[in-house]
Amino acid sequence: MTILGLQYKGREDVTDSVGLLISILVRYPEVATIKYDPGEHVLKFTFIAAGVVETEKLDSIKDNLINSIEVFNILEGKEVRVTKINCQTCHNLTMVEVQRDVDTLVQEEIALIVELIHQLMENDLVMEGNDALFEEDLIIQEEIIEHMLESVKGTAGDKDLFAFREEGRVLVFNK
Repeated sequence: MTILGLQYKGREDVTDSVGLLISILVRYPEVATIKYDPGEHVLKFTFIAAGVVETEKLDSIKDNLINSIEVFNILEGKEVRVTKINCQTCHNLTMVEVQRDVDTLVQEEIALIVELIHQLMENDLVMEGNDALFEEDLIIQEEIIEHMLESVKGTAGDKDLFAFREEGRVLVFNK
């Protein structure tokens, strides 16, 4: 399967959950890794900042994200089941993990989360460029994300998945 220059080299068909992770990483270079936990029905987005981010700034990032997600969902008329923000420092990197339940998540909220992270982490955010994508490609990826999200909402047990970007490629593994 080819998605905008990416090729899936698996022995089995690409499930909607695999396609969702691929599309999110293709569309949003700010997302370092993404995990799908089918048991909890949760997506876990990981963003990486270069350097050690101060505790006060991390608290501010957490508060801004939680408040924005809450307000977004109030405006959408939805009650969120899972919203968690975890931060961890490892060597000279700071990782921020945003957990959201798939049942109430929509593509626009993913865009909001990514844009907030982009603004709050400023120049420290580690990201791979997606210069190869044109505006039309970005819109198509957003439509694919919305479609895949809706499809994943209706499914039960799937495999635990972990996806990340490496040297311009998106790799997806089941745990």
